[in-house]
Amino acid sequence: MDFGIDGKVALVTAGTRGIGLAIAQSLAREGARVAVVARTASDVKSVAESLKGFGVAADVTTEEGCKRSVEQTRENLGPIDILVNNFGARAGTSWNDTRTEQLRAAFEGNVVVSARMTQLVLPGMVERGWGRVVIITSVYGRESGGAPAYNAAKAAEISLVKSLAHDVAAGGVTVNGVAPGSILWEGGGWHRRLQADPQGIAEFVRREMPLGHFGTAEEVASVVAFVCSRQASLVTGASIAVDGGQGRSNI
Repeated sequence: MDFGIDGKVALVTAGTRGIGLAIAQSLAREGARVAVVARTASDVKSVAESLKGFGVAADVTTEEGCKRSVEQTRENLGPIDILVNNFGARAGTSWNDTRTEQLRAAFEGNVVVSARMTQLVLPGMVERGWGRVVIITSVYGRESGGAPAYNAAKAAEISLVKSLAHDVAAGGVTVNGVAPGSILWEGGGWHRRLQADPQGIAEFVRREMPLGHFGTAEEVASVVAFVCSRQASLVTGASIAVDGGQGRSNI
C-alpha cells in the first residue's frame, strides 16, 4: 500500500531510540523526509545520517529547544507536514513520592511539550491545507494505571488530541493519539526491568499481556505511519490503543 507521504517532511521528537527511532525509520521507508530531535548530538547525527534526513540536537522541554527544532527543520527540509510528538517524561512512581513538583514535571514534559511543538507547526499545515499531528500517549492515559502523575498527564494529552482535532479538521489537518501498552526495546524501561527481575517480568507478561509477549517499537511505528498516511484521512481525534489487548478500557 502506498501511504502517499513520499516527499512529505516529518519531524519526530525523541527520535533516536526506541519507539521514536522506529517511527522515524517507518516514515522514512514510506518516502518521507525525516528530521529527528533529541538531546544527544552524537545520536542525532548518527540517526539522521542513517535515514538520509536531518537532525536537531535540542532539549524540547524548553521553549527555545522546540522553536529551534522546528526552525532548523524548515530551513533544511522545508515546511513540516507531519509532526510526531513522541517525547515524554515520567515523574514519581506512586502517590507516596508524588507531590506538586512531580505533577508539574509530568505535565510540562508531556502535555506542554506536545502542545508547544504542535502550535509551532499548525499554522503552516492549515495554510497548506494538509497535515498530520500524532501524539504518543499511553494505555495508561486511556485508563487508570501506572505512576499517578504520568497517568494524569497522558490522559490530558488524549483530551488535547480530541479538542484540537475538532478545531483544525476544516483546515485539512488530522490530530490523533497512539497509545502503546508495554513495549520492549533494548535500553528501555521494560528491558531494564527484565534484566533486573526476569521471573517477576515473566509473571507480569503472563498476567497482563493476552498475547503472551511484549509489543515491539516497530509494531507501534507501523500504526503511526498509517495514521500519517493519506489513507487515514477520516481518522482524527482518535486514541488508538496499540497494546496487544493489555488495556481494559471499553472505549
